[in-house]
Amino acid sequence: MSNKSAPSKIKTLRCPTCRNIVLATGEDFPFCSDRCRRIDLGKWASGDYKISSPIQDPDLLEELARSNKHNRQNDDDVN
Repeated sequence: MSNKSAPSKIKTLRCPTCRNIVLATGEDFPFCSDRCRRIDLGKWASGDYKISSPIQDPDLLEELARSNKHNRQNDDDVN
């Protein structure tokens, strides 16, 4: 019986900014560098990236509708 251990696979991914290959053990993972990390952060901060999904909660939808109606009435009062 062999006592050899199976070679461990190092997980690799692509940097989301520049698409270079990145090792999961890298210091800046999942990015290839601090530069790419900062570029990505800037895109989030400037609104280039958004996480959106439809609102499913009926109570929240009703509250948002009331809030929007109230805001429109305030806008009309100002003008």
